[in-house]
Amino acid sequence: MLIDDATADDLPAILAITNAVIAETNAIWRDTPTDLAEREAWWRDRVEAGFPVLVARDGGVLGFASYGPFRLGDGYRFTVEHSVHVAGAARGRGVGTALLEALIARAQSAGLRMMVAGIDAEAHASLRLHARLGFVEVGQLAGVGRKGGAWRDLVFLQKRLATGAQKAGGSEPAPGP
Repeated sequence: MLIDDATADDLPAILAITNAVIAETNAIWRDTPTDLAEREAWWRDRVEAGFPVLVARDGGVLGFASYGPFRLGDGYRFTVEHSVHVAGAARGRGVGTALLEALIARAQSAGLRMMVAGIDAEAHASLRLHARLGFVEVGQLAGVGRKGGAWRDLVFLQKRLATGAQKAGGSEPAPGP
């Protein structure tokens, strides 16, 4: 398996994975499928902002991952929120782990300080994956999203990256979570 930067040629596969995740899971809190134009705009916006969009390949695209801003405002510039999605047939084969490890490495290389995940409270496999890679649960928001006619709970996790803000030219506050 190869982890690589996504290209425009990967967008139909990313679209297919996204729509399958929407239809079959609670990982994306959306009831309607997306389309290629929306995925193209998402990819272009990420790349133009300097954020990675990665794909796992093994004959075809097995999954994708990216990170982007956690919140608006200059004070959050050293923190990103990420997403990782894997094709149904490729789940449980280490694809998500490889993608998330590559994202973490990219974030560290970029001098970022913190990576945040927002995960459906019932997505136990995803929660376990993040815990294995050093993410710590820092809170849960009850009933903040809706999917499939039901209210969903969101778990926030975070991972502190190696001395991020110092490498990026910012001052590093006292150690926290």
